Amino acid sequence: MNGFVWRRLLQAIPVLVLASIAIFSVIHLVPGDPAVMLAGPEATPAVTDAVRRDMGLDQPLPIQYLVWMSHMLRGDLGKSYMTRVPVGQLLGNALPATLQLGGSALLLAVVFALPTGVLAAVWRQRPPDWVCTIVNGLALGVPSFWLGILLIIVFALVLGWLPAGGIGDFSRDPSMAWRSLLLPAVTLGLPIGAALSRFTRAAMLEVLQDDFVRTARAKGLSGRQVIFGHAFRNALIPIVTVLGIQFGRLLGGAVIVESVFAWPGIGRLILQAVLNRDYLLVQGSLLLLVTAVILINLTVDLLYGVLDPRIRLAQSGER
Repeated sequence: MNGFVWRRLLQAIPVLVLASIAIFSVIHLVPGDPAVMLAGPEATPAVTDAVRRDMGLDQPLPIQYLVWMSHMLRGDLGKSYMTRVPVGQLLGNALPATLQLGGSALLLAVVFALPTGVLAAVWRQRPPDWVCTIVNGLALGVPSFWLGILLIIVFALVLGWLPAGGIGDFSRDPSMAWRSLLLPAVTLGLPIGAALSRFTRAAMLEVLQDDFVRTARAKGLSGRQVIFGHAFRNALIPIVTVLGIQFGRLLGGAVIVESVFAWPGIGRLILQAVLNRDYLLVQGSLLLLVTAVILINLTVDLLYGVLDPRIRLAQSGER
């Protein structure tokens, strides 16, 4: 198992290198000059050129990339062009809020998806299946920003039950912190839960047709034992795969949701950095998200071994 983990980590190195090249190239294709924005619209060309030299933007792009990579390998992500605060410090300040929101959204998605997916599969072509299908279709069809605005209007402005935005402090006021977290977590987690629910239904329908399920029923096992003791456990492997894939969608959706709810996480930080043409901050933030996706995929691969001992033996190289 340790050898498998090390192999996967080594395979991640070229992925990170290619991702860093793509991130660097794309962000430099965005129109706008951070030196002009930092110097101000009334600055003379001489002042703007001096700012550009100070930022290192007067060098050719390959040189800029190599300088950024050399600093990054030493653990130095550079300083934000606009705030002059180290990028690592800004990411460290924003990461807890993103983890709090992302973890809550993922938990809500799983709690919503697994029961509804199993229910829809067991009651296929019956009213529970129809209701779940309609709800999942609506959740997938509504854009996240529109859903977030709608929830703010209903629960914050009209009913006044929940705050419209911001983040609470669990150490000072847990009740307010939970209330602040609920709307953005639902907005972020509902589309992911809907996609996972549909896949859970499909995976369960496929497993329920297998021979071992018919054998379990022939032995006289109860419906609950057949569904949860046999069918659901075997359906978990493809479900875990999709859950890992949806994690990338969760990170992408966080950019929009955090902006709608003024949530001080990495997603909002990326949006502000893009608007300000803050290259180093955007590059560091996106590279952190790519690393997170790679680690999540590794975790999913390890979970396969927990769910299926045959996969664990293959990962360990045993015969």
